[in-house]
Amino acid sequence: MVGPKYQRPPAPVPEAYKEAPPANPAEAQNWKQAQPSDGAVRGKWWEIYNDPQLNALEEQVSLSNQNLLAAEAQFREAKDAVRIARSNLFPTVTAGPSITNARTITGASSSGLSQYTTYDLPVDASYVADLWGGIRRAARASAETAQASAAQVENARLSYQAELAQDYFSLRGADGEQDLLERTVKSYQDYLQLTKDRFTSGVASGGDVAQAETQLDTERVQLVDLGVARAQYEHAIAILIGKPPAGLSIAHQVRETPPPPIPAGVPSALLERRPDIAAAEREMASANEQIGIAKVAYYPTLTLSAAAGLERTDFTKWISWPSRFWSVGPQLAETLFDAGRRRAQVDTAQAAYEAAVASYRQTVLTSFQQVEDNLAALRILATEAQAAEDAVRAAQRSLDISTYQYKAGTASYLQVITSQTTALEDEISTVTIETRRMSASVLLIEALGGGWNSSTLPTVHDLSHGK
Repeated sequence: MVGPKYQRPPAPVPEAYKEAPPANPAEAQNWKQAQPSDGAVRGKWWEIYNDPQLNALEEQVSLSNQNLLAAEAQFREAKDAVRIARSNLFPTVTAGPSITNARTITGASSSGLSQYTTYDLPVDASYVADLWGGIRRAARASAETAQASAAQVENARLSYQAELAQDYFSLRGADGEQDLLERTVKSYQDYLQLTKDRFTSGVASGGDVAQAETQLDTERVQLVDLGVARAQYEHAIAILIGKPPAGLSIAHQVRETPPPPIPAGVPSALLERRPDIAAAEREMASANEQIGIAKVAYYPTLTLSAAAGLERTDFTKWISWPSRFWSVGPQLAETLFDAGRRRAQVDTAQAAYEAAVASYRQTVLTSFQQVEDNLAALRILATEAQAAEDAVRAAQRSLDISTYQYKAGTASYLQVITSQTTALEDEISTVTIETRRMSASVLLIEALGGGWNSSTLPTVHDLSHGK
């Protein structure tokens, strides 16, 4: 076979991830130090969150997501392209039966008129010998492209599953914030009643009542506005599972469970666990085959052709041994001059291969960045969540003190409002951080490949034989 033999080019792979587990045991509660044999969660990775509603939604992505169904159809198209390319390894046989009526004039008058009918039943066969491996390389390139398409299907599946999980946890975050604001509105109503009672007793001023009313109405506005974001998350989830927004309603539920521990494994395993890396690698292999195909043009082409059949002018004697005819012979063709066309085609294929190599290495680098980004996010957000909880407790103590002082007449209502605002902001921050932690855990699973492995790709042999 003419052309270079494919070998996977090396890619920059670190020995270990930069991110290390937190030193503080409290921060490390959701961190797992991976061993070389560790892998990401297998199969239905979303089940580690122990959320039945999420499990039910994720199951529908593979069945009904329209973009995923389109990717699967493109994979089937790529599989058929393998069969088309492989068919060139075999002879082509055609048949073209015909009946021809002819009239000839041999003289100057109609007395020389001759009319006859010819009955032909020819069968032609031709075969282009794959002397230099060009046809085999084309078939293999199609199979490798189909493998890349299969990996792209899995990458799309993982992407939509991860997107759904992120939208779901964002929706649950909105539920948590809604629950918080509803409790806040109830608390502010109690404070408003307190100020009204104090105003009636002549202890508080009308300004205190107005401030309490303003505080209450402001939080009511925020509570109503929160419904916009929740509705949009619900609509996005509906589209991801192939339903119109009107066909899905998700009940309100507050999630308080922190993200589960996720093993990162060793960096070298990432090359086999990311479907986008597998797709880039298979595209690189296909590009390598194109170099060999381009180089085949420098060599002669051998075509074997044969024809046989029956020909007769008498229909009653058409199917008879004397009516037979046949021909057979080889043809050797070689391009002697093309003004540099073949060299340019080889250079083009070489450049395309080098571009595929660069794209593959960039995909590998990006994958390590995504893993490191989310490992860092989980580590930092765990610390931030602890600090946010401390801030909430401190803000609540400050609010309790301000309320007591206000009731005792030693502090103004403005001090109470300031403490209320700080406490609410800290509690909202806590809910936001927990939502970000859940999202980071989903993104880490996606960055690690979601438990997928390149060994699940169909082999070139299976694709070549229509499996």
